[in-house]
Amino acid sequence: MKNFASEVYGKLRERYGVPPVALHFSNTLELLIATMLSAQCTDKRVNIVTETLFQKYKTANDYATSINLADDIKSVNFFRNKALHIKATAQILVEQYGGEVPDAMDGLLKLPGVARKTANVVLVTGFNKIEGIVVDTHVRRISNRLGVSKEDNALKIERDLMSCFEREVWSKIPNLFIALGRDVCTARSPHCELCILSSICPSSRSKSA
Repeated sequence: MKNFASEVYGKLRERYGVPPVALHFSNTLELLIATMLSAQCTDKRVNIVTETLFQKYKTANDYATSINLADDIKSVNFFRNKALHIKATAQILVEQYGGEVPDAMDGLLKLPGVARKTANVVLVTGFNKIEGIVVDTHVRRISNRLGVSKEDNALKIERDLMSCFEREVWSKIPNLFIALGRDVCTARSPHCELCILSSICPSSRSKSA
């Protein structure tokens, strides 16, 4: 499986290079907030919201003491719950971390509304620390189609990916899978005939059989 994973990575790098981070941010606090907002919401919508949000909210204390946060993010999905989580998280940052975002997995996972996916994004993108592999809907779908994981649970998919791919490429796999998912390996109608992985992908072979 490692040889297959290596070939997958090589072909995706050949096709997509190093895809940029989709979310817009200028510091780790903004990265954390943007990533929390992105749950079940498009990056495009989040970037529209944060363009003005980040001008208004500069510090963790700004979020912790806000009375209008829900209104300021109301165009994202589940904005009320996200506002509650962001405020609670900001309060912890102020009280326990001097307003800074923790740079360790255990600290991030203690923040309200922060699961392993968000923690991985913050660690690798904000602190260049690689402790796992980000698993979103694109990564889940493509992992299953490629056969590198048969799981549906994000934690189990992450475990499978970590065992298949070399650690030095863990941070690159999610963005490459996302690029593939948005380009040709879409949820409803994958364009296997256009995919750079069509010759090695088991789902592509079964489709054409």
